[in-house]
Amino acid sequence: MLPSLLSTFADLILFMGLSWAIWRALGRSVPIAVLPIIIGLLLAATGVLPKAAGIPSAGGDFIGWIGVLLLAFTAGLETRQTVHLPGAADLPPARPGETLRFVASAVMALLLPFAVGTLAAKLWFNHLPGWAAPHGGPWWGALAIGLCLAVSALPVLIGIVRELGPLHRPLTRIALRIAVLDDAVLWIGLALLLAAEGQALLAGSWVKPAAAIALAATLAGIAAVARKATREPPVWAIWFAMPLFLAAGAWSSSQLGLHELLGAYFAGAIVPAAWSRRLPVERLGQFALIGLAPVFFGHSGLKIDGSVLGWASLQASATLLVLAVGAKLVAVLACSPAKWLSRREALAVGTLLQCKGLMEIVAATILRDKGLLSEHAFAALVTLAVLSTLLTGPAFRWIVRRVAPMENTNGRPASH
Repeated sequence: MLPSLLSTFADLILFMGLSWAIWRALGRSVPIAVLPIIIGLLLAATGVLPKAAGIPSAGGDFIGWIGVLLLAFTAGLETRQTVHLPGAADLPPARPGETLRFVASAVMALLLPFAVGTLAAKLWFNHLPGWAAPHGGPWWGALAIGLCLAVSALPVLIGIVRELGPLHRPLTRIALRIAVLDDAVLWIGLALLLAAEGQALLAGSWVKPAAAIALAATLAGIAAVARKATREPPVWAIWFAMPLFLAAGAWSSSQLGLHELLGAYFAGAIVPAAWSRRLPVERLGQFALIGLAPVFFGHSGLKIDGSVLGWASLQASATLLVLAVGAKLVAVLACSPAKWLSRREALAVGTLLQCKGLMEIVAATILRDKGLLSEHAFAALVTLAVLSTLLTGPAFRWIVRRVAPMENTNGRPASH
């Protein structure tokens, strides 16, 4: 067994260095965020990584865990602060009717994939060998799969949109605004699902849960006072407060029987807007996504039981992909987020929204850790996340290349 330091170094080289090298070799045509997962899945399926390498290492686990906590925290910041999204600065104020239409479309884009995924899991997937959830009844496992199918990946989608550039900004901006709502609902839905299944506030000593509730209330109180304050604190004080918010939120949610990532997300979501506007949220998110979290996602793929990765798993993943993509596209066609969108432009927006990215893997990891997903379901959902993310950019470009340049009736430019 290699010494722990060398194992950690080999871990970083494998999941960060190799991912970056492949990304550059492919001309940055593949989202770098999915490459560590693919590497982990391939290693798990082939079993070629010797145990003597000490991978996954304890040091790599720690670095990856810090990265995914920071990723969840910055996702909370970006969910509330749409100023950080590409093109937000030139976004005109929406009219009341447009807002109602947009919210209805966002709700439809969540509910339809959730309903389709839940019913498909209950009626078919959960009856496959090894798919039954270890804890809870069949409906809880079905709801968990449905929630994963409804996810839109905000952090990875932001990166894809930046790669697409400003040419298609009217469409990508709509998709990002919907993804903001989807991301918030995802984390709220995760919390409610775990709580309703009975995994929150578990029986036992009431001291730590009470302390966690008190700490969470204190964070919310500090944020509320800061929002009403006439003077803003110095930047150094905001930087000092951020890790405290992150650590307090993660600890509080863990003591309530939920998951640390839920607390990290909600801690970021309650940070006052005046504070987050003075932080480089985009760079923090990119650092977490590319600089630390790849080890976590590589380990997620590597820790999957190689015996569950096979033709049956790939078939299940392909079926889930068809359901997830089809439901998103039908949702935006049935309830378009903007009146001026053509059907093809609505399809382009739906193609962006079907991106599962890393948020689905984070959600699936939480649900697997809590026993609401089996190893077979987890492997299929991780594969689904990779496939949907790889599909997003090429499918969007293919659709918009067939959208004729035009000026819509409201004077808003159409994508071309």
